[in-house]
Amino acid sequence: MDQHITTPITEEKTKDLHMGDYVYITGEIYVARDAAHKRMIESLKETGKLPIPIENETIYYMGPSPARPGRPIGSAGPTTASRMDKYAPTLLDMGLKAMIGKGKRTPDVIDAIKRNNAVYFAAVGGAGALLSKCIKESEVICYDDLGAEAIRKLKVEDFPVIVVIDSEGNNLYEESVKQYRKI
Repeated sequence: MDQHITTPITEEKTKDLHMGDYVYITGEIYVARDAAHKRMIESLKETGKLPIPIENETIYYMGPSPARPGRPIGSAGPTTASRMDKYAPTLLDMGLKAMIGKGKRTPDVIDAIKRNNAVYFAAVGGAGALLSKCIKESEVICYDDLGAEAIRKLKVEDFPVIVVIDSEGNNLYEESVKQYRKI
């Protein structure tokens, strides 16, 4: 089913999202990759705080290429989500409601998704130039020294994703393999 949602993504919204749904996100989301995640968790341990609000937020695992003239961002394809798996349960337990990336997640992340009524979306890898057209604004929020891995806030419009793991733990990757084996 196609769904159009606006951030912030609350628990009520995640409960209406089901494995395999096509979703178009409009609103603000954050961008952070592994170096930024590592630094966020270090900051949390040192100060008890994160540099961005996390409750009901969405983090897109992406490192953009430089923007062309007149564009807010360059190519903006997803990166492999498993690189953030050691950090994701902590952020989910703090209120993160959605993650966007590509690839499988560990059992610990899936448990945290279910425990926190969150959701994991996949964006289509290899389509970064097309995805960037849905990004209307991009602003570095912190960790500018990380370059492409700095934390950014994006304003997106009809950003296309697919629900891979829903709030009940239903997993599109696992179900697709089961369906394929039946054939």
